[in-house]
Amino acid sequence: MPQITVDYSAELDTGFDRRGFALALHPLVAETVSTTVPACKSRFRRAEDTVVGDAPAGDAIVNVSIALLPGRTPEIKGRLTQAVLDLLAGHLKPVDGLTVHVSAEIRDLDPSYTKG
Repeated sequence: MPQITVDYSAELDTGFDRRGFALALHPLVAETVSTTVPACKSRFRRAEDTVVGDAPAGDAIVNVSIALLPGRTPEIKGRLTQAVLDLLAGHLKPVDGLTVHVSAEIRDLDPSYTKG
């Protein structure tokens, strides 16, 4: 059930171990929110153009969004958000001249969510 979407700047293609991140993230999510690893689904979306603030160039982003069925407390969501950021740091390699801005969000799925 956790629907995980990772948006990342194209400049990170060689500096971001996406598969390794997902394989490490799934057990972390499962343990933190009491679900199973097979229920976790991740997709990565490469963003060709990203701009941070007024920086002319040299900045990249990674944003991890995790949507869960309702019922998790703000404390659990906060703990998971911080754990995701900590984990992400281990899967990003430095890219010359690039500052990487990372963020994470845990949110509830809409009541209309259905899977088949």
